[in-house]
Amino acid sequence: MSDQVEVDYQSQDKPFRPLQTADGSWTFYSAQFREAFHSIQGAHQEARQKFVLPTQLGKRSQAGRVRILDVCYGLGYNTAAALGEIWAANPQCQVEWVGLELDERIIQVTLHLGLLTSWAEAELLQELAYHQRVTNHRFQGQLYLGDARQTLPSLLEAGFQTDVVFLDPFSPPRCPALWTVEFLGLLAQSLEPRGGQLVTYSCAAAVRTALGLAGLAFGPTPAVGRRAPGTLAAFDPALVAPLSDQEREHLQTRGAVPYRDPTLQDSADRIQARRLKEQQFHRGESTASWKRRWSQSGLPNPGRLGTRSTDYLD
Repeated sequence: MSDQVEVDYQSQDKPFRPLQTADGSWTFYSAQFREAFHSIQGAHQEARQKFVLPTQLGKRSQAGRVRILDVCYGLGYNTAAALGEIWAANPQCQVEWVGLELDERIIQVTLHLGLLTSWAEAELLQELAYHQRVTNHRFQGQLYLGDARQTLPSLLEAGFQTDVVFLDPFSPPRCPALWTVEFLGLLAQSLEPRGGQLVTYSCAAAVRTALGLAGLAFGPTPAVGRRAPGTLAAFDPALVAPLSDQEREHLQTRGAVPYRDPTLQDSADRIQARRLKEQQFHRGESTASWKRRWSQSGLPNPGRLGTRSTDYLD
């Protein structure tokens, strides 16, 4: 990425500001959500270690077919890392892919700045960005633009099912609409019941509670970039790691009150207000108290730019 382009996209009237992360790869800071698209500890690292490795895509590829749903496609890094892992393990594996993304601008800015060129499947991803649909001898993919809350029900009505869900919206306090009981319930419906897995970078108690209400077992993924782990969920408890005592207690705090969006149409403010009202009647301790008890003084600052570390807020 040239210095000239970098300066251009850092001007105040731009919705996305480039950030170079610790592993040398680039991401963006969103002016709307006041948060980075990836961990500043490493955008490429996060895609591979928080999304691809926990779902064992290399092993899955040996079956000859892998189906992926990428929620909040964004810059395309999670899909790029996934395709690299799958086809390195089995070059003949058939990939059936669906991506959901609200804001087409981030796709176009990523393309304009050439941020996909470092990935092995850059040409395919560029074609996907231009046409939203790609079909070849080993890939069948469709990128849907718009509110995922409206797109996903239509896919489910058509019988859509997937092996792996990548759930990668902005953090729950910034983008609560895609972390609600109702939306995560739809994602659970999309999962293949015997071996399907959902993975996300978030370990928020509210998110894990919602996953449980959707009928999924859940456990941590290894911590990458910051001290907090992500979350892996599946219908089969054998497919997820057990929670620690500390994590189980987190689920008893007020922070575990989930986000709700009964009509799948509410604004972020309304979803937040509904949750705050429900928290007023919750008898559990605050997350701050839970943190103190477990001596979590080393947790990252929730407000620090780009850490996506708001998981320990109520």
